[in-house]
Amino acid sequence: MEDQREALRKIITTLAVKNEEIQSFIYALKQMLLNVEANSAKVQEDLEAEFQSLFSLLEELKEGMLVKIKQDRASRTYELQNQLAACTRALESSEELLETANQTLQAADSPDFPQAAKQIKDGVTMAPAFRLSLKAKASDNMSHLMVDFAQERQILQALKFLPVPSAPVIDLAESLVADNCVTLVWHVPDEDSKIDHYVLEYRRTNFEGPPRLKEDQPWMVIEGVRQTEYTLTGLKFDMKFMNFRVKACNKAVAGEFSEPVTLETPAFMFRLDGSTSHQNLRVDDLSVEWDAMGGKVQDIKKDGKGRTASPVNSPARGNPSPKRMPSGRGGRDRFTAESYTVLGDTLIDGGEHYWEVRYEPDSKAFGVGVAYRSLGRFEQLGKTAASWCLHVNNWLQVSFAAKHANKVKVLDAPVPDCLGVHCDFHQGLLSFYNARTKQLLHTFKAKFTQPLLPAFTVWCGSFQVTTGLQVPSCVRCLQKRGSATSSSNTSLT
Repeated sequence: MEDQREALRKIITTLAVKNEEIQSFIYALKQMLLNVEANSAKVQEDLEAEFQSLFSLLEELKEGMLVKIKQDRASRTYELQNQLAACTRALESSEELLETANQTLQAADSPDFPQAAKQIKDGVTMAPAFRLSLKAKASDNMSHLMVDFAQERQILQALKFLPVPSAPVIDLAESLVADNCVTLVWHVPDEDSKIDHYVLEYRRTNFEGPPRLKEDQPWMVIEGVRQTEYTLTGLKFDMKFMNFRVKACNKAVAGEFSEPVTLETPAFMFRLDGSTSHQNLRVDDLSVEWDAMGGKVQDIKKDGKGRTASPVNSPARGNPSPKRMPSGRGGRDRFTAESYTVLGDTLIDGGEHYWEVRYEPDSKAFGVGVAYRSLGRFEQLGKTAASWCLHVNNWLQVSFAAKHANKVKVLDAPVPDCLGVHCDFHQGLLSFYNARTKQLLHTFKAKFTQPLLPAFTVWCGSFQVTTGLQVPSCVRCLQKRGSATSSSNTSLT
């Protein structure tokens, strides 16, 4: 009996779900019927407007051509009438002269004949009839103003509704992710769709594969793309992947989106761990400022629910990485004394990573590098075997040096205001670059025995970190070729 009840409950649940699906579908069909009425009225109105625009254009064109014909007719009529009047006057003068000559000839015996003959001869010489051109100044041919609409008529007869563009196909083999840029390439299967432009949409995600329906990240829209490729530049890869989709548009309608693709955007993303920082350092996500009046209690921002607004709890971070762990420091374990240090919140235990640091030039002292988590709370970067760094000192005299295990190598290079850090954990390489020019400044060679953390120190100054960066292509090339300026730890003195 209980089994029958359970089976009946399942049937009822299934029927209820199916009924709800049918009701939703009925609602959708009714809405589609309303949309058909509204949309058909809209396209009919648009079609009439387009044809009216075409009629207006033809009327305007006809009026212009008629004006041209009238102007040409008036000009030719004026020229021919003037020439006709001149010829008529010349003919009248010539007939009068001819009549006079006949009368003089009949009176050839008269004593005045020689004088009269001379006057007639002089009159003939000056007669307009002999200076008159007998070629018409204007033609009566008007064929140059004829119009042949045969080609245009064929075009109009072939006029059809604009086709809906086909969905583009994104070419993953041609698309590229490098140097914090994404170049997306696509093609359209149907070439005869009179495409005017494309619309590209993308969004960041931490999930591989097709986009998820309940994704929190919104689609970012780029309109008016004229080519079948587009490059997004200057990106910060604060999530692991990016979704892309493209649709084609003509002047009237947009086609369907392409099948979305997901591209991996590998980059090193971290935040500064405020719980490790010296009390005199004011830490705000990725920026730090030295504060002589820092006091004994670190100023930690809190959100509306009273929880620490740390990078681990930030909604933009998505699922926290297993490498991003709560620091073992805090309270008495934060850096102290003259170790004005703060660490990153993400471990480096493999692979290649790159980040950049811009510090204020008037900072009295500044250091950037990596350290083991075991770095002591009183220890300064570069003065122990647990840390490696470049150090800039503007106190009393300017110095620029590489430091490790309390060994120092002075660098013979201009001090850049922005430093790039490249860490290849497995190769045991830690390289520093001028972030602007990508000039190699120094390379540590070591065998890292523990996971590393980005490490920073500043005294009487401030700095800002940029993360979510890929290893620049030129940096990879420099590492492969090696560099004459690189050095090992044993060279530090």
